[in-house]
Amino acid sequence: MAKKGKRYTDALKQYNKSELYDVAEAFKIVKDIANAKFDETIEAHVKLGVDPKHADQQVRNTLVLPHGTGKTKKIMVFAKGEKEKAALDAGADYVGSDEFAAKIQGGWMDFDVVIATPDMMGVVGKLGKVLGPRGLMPNPKVGTVTMDVERAIEEIKAGKIEFRVDKTSIVHVPIGKASFEQEKLEDNFNAFLAALQKAKPAAAKGTYLKSITVKSSMSPGVRINPVKLAK
Repeated sequence: MAKKGKRYTDALKQYNKSELYDVAEAFKIVKDIANAKFDETIEAHVKLGVDPKHADQQVRNTLVLPHGTGKTKKIMVFAKGEKEKAALDAGADYVGSDEFAAKIQGGWMDFDVVIATPDMMGVVGKLGKVLGPRGLMPNPKVGTVTMDVERAIEEIKAGKIEFRVDKTSIVHVPIGKASFEQEKLEDNFNAFLAALQKAKPAAAKGTYLKSITVKSSMSPGVRINPVKLAK
C-alpha cells in the first residue's frame, strides 16, 4: 500500500474514521479537511446490496443535481443538418459526424460527454470499443441518444450526472466542489440518494444501502450512517 502524505494523515486526526456520521456532520468534516491548493471534487461512494453480475440487479440512472457539479463538461454531439446547427446553438463544444469519428479512432478524447441523434448511431456504433470502456457511449436510456439535442445539452450544462453500479457493487458519483456551501452539497447528496433509491431493482433483497462514504479528491473518506437514510 502506498504511503499517505502528511495532509492525508493530518486529516485523519480531525475525526473518527470508523464512526458513522449523519449527513450534515459528514459534509462539515469533508469541507474542513479539504485543504488542497485546488478546488477539490466532493464524491459519494455507496456500496449496494445487489449482485451486478445479474441483469435484473443492475443499477443505473441519471439526475440533474440541484446545484450542479461545479465542473464545466465538454460536450461532443454527433448530428447532421438542422440538428447540427441546433447543437451548436445550444452550446455544444464539438458537433459533426465522420470527421470526428475518425479523430476519436485516432486517439482524440477532448470531451466529457457524447450525445448522438438516432440516425448517427451507425457512425457512433463503430466507436464502441473506444467510448464504451470510458463510459462515454451514447445510450437512449440515459438521454444521450435523442433527437432533442438542445434539451440534452441544457441538462448536462445544468449538472446532469449518470451513475451506475460497478462490478464491485459500488456507485461512485461527484456531488460538487469543496468550495460549495455545505447546504448545497447536502442538497446534491440528498437528490442523488433519492435517485439511487428510485433505481433500486425489484430483485434486490435484504439491505440495499450497505455503506456510504463521502470524501474530497485528496482526503480520506467520512462514513455516513446508512440506517438513518434507508427507506
